[in-house]
Amino acid sequence: MAVPKGKVSKARRNSRRANWKLSLPGITECPQCHEMKLTHRVCKNCGYYNGKQVLKVNEENA
Repeated sequence: MAVPKGKVSKARRNSRRANWKLSLPGITECPQCHEMKLTHRVCKNCGYYNGKQVLKVNEENA
């Protein structure tokens, strides 16, 4: 059976565990107002999702 040759220090163990990256969120252009928005979510600028108005947005933003 395989046995570790020596103790792995906390710093070495933690630095090995720290090397992972988050993936970037999917950001696309809104087809209505052409602002950048997260995919599969309502546009915060115009309130549209999938070609339909879902939220009422203030006139100041639109």
